[in-house]
Amino acid sequence: MQLSHSRPVDAAAVLTWYDRNARDLPWRVSPSDRARGVLPDPYRVWLSEVMLQQTTVAAVKSFFLRFTSLWPTVFDMAAAPLDSILKEWAGLGYYARARNLHACAQAVVRDHGGVFPATGEALQALPGIGAYTSAAIAAICFDERVPVLDGNLDRVLARFYALPVPVREAKEELRAALGTAVPARAGDFAQAMMDLGATICAPRAVLCMLCPLQEGCSALRTAHPLSFPVKAEKPERPVRRGHAFVMRDGAGDVYLQTRPDKGLLAKMTEVPCSPWGEALAEPSYPAAGDWRHHGQVVHVFTHFRLELEVWSATVEPDGLDSGWWSSPADLHGEALPTLFRKVLAGAGVEGA
Repeated sequence: MQLSHSRPVDAAAVLTWYDRNARDLPWRVSPSDRARGVLPDPYRVWLSEVMLQQTTVAAVKSFFLRFTSLWPTVFDMAAAPLDSILKEWAGLGYYARARNLHACAQAVVRDHGGVFPATGEALQALPGIGAYTSAAIAAICFDERVPVLDGNLDRVLARFYALPVPVREAKEELRAALGTAVPARAGDFAQAMMDLGATICAPRAVLCMLCPLQEGCSALRTAHPLSFPVKAEKPERPVRRGHAFVMRDGAGDVYLQTRPDKGLLAKMTEVPCSPWGEALAEPSYPAAGDWRHHGQVVHVFTHFRLELEVWSATVEPDGLDSGWWSSPADLHGEALPTLFRKVLAGAGVEGA
């Protein structure tokens, strides 16, 4: 499709704005430091980009600081047990990212001597690094002149060109248009455009009079910039249902186990559950006890909504040997996804 005009993004104006207004982020080298020759650390940039997938900057900051404190270099992360990575990742969601993070660190150490490749094409050969992440690392760390297109940039460009269709229907056209604008300061430009989308051209508010792209913005000329991007129709999210069983021993410790090696929430920690299906079956309790129903916990995944009925009972530990018992005081250190912390909280377990 044809964009509303062929005028490229004014990179010089964007960089001038960024030099004055860049966000202070723990993984970022400021534009002033970059100008003095300070180079971004590919390890920190890679880690931040993986964490930021499907997650907000505000949510990521504390996780990033904890990870870099525990594992300051890619060598440290590669040497760490996967279980420790998963435990620290708990709460960030999309747990395949944590498994890929560990695999990628090991590949960088094993195959590249601990040095990240300097091109987007080479970076994509690493586990868990796709087109966007490879472009971001290559641009930010090595100033490769590649277009970096994330959700913030999708929105900025959809408004700049008054895109008449949902972004997903014109992704390649937007990528090509952005590619014509990438300057020699490719990394600063990519981060500037991200900041522009996060602070000036935000999802529900626009500060057009402060925007360095206002002169060429087609959406601003329509007087309705918030009508862009055009929203795509969302398919109805299916619902799955099941039961979750919180078992405690006489001392109040909670029985936990590890999920299978593959599939949703693979290798994370859980309480025993029934299979998840369209229809809710009668509960089949994993041990004898005076089972009490605590109501329902709802958790929304990308592709479905999960409704779990929460049950708890005090049980005898005999025969429960595929998992382990954890005291409530130690639950914060377990690799429990948000879903199962909700289940434990729903059952009245303190410390979840």
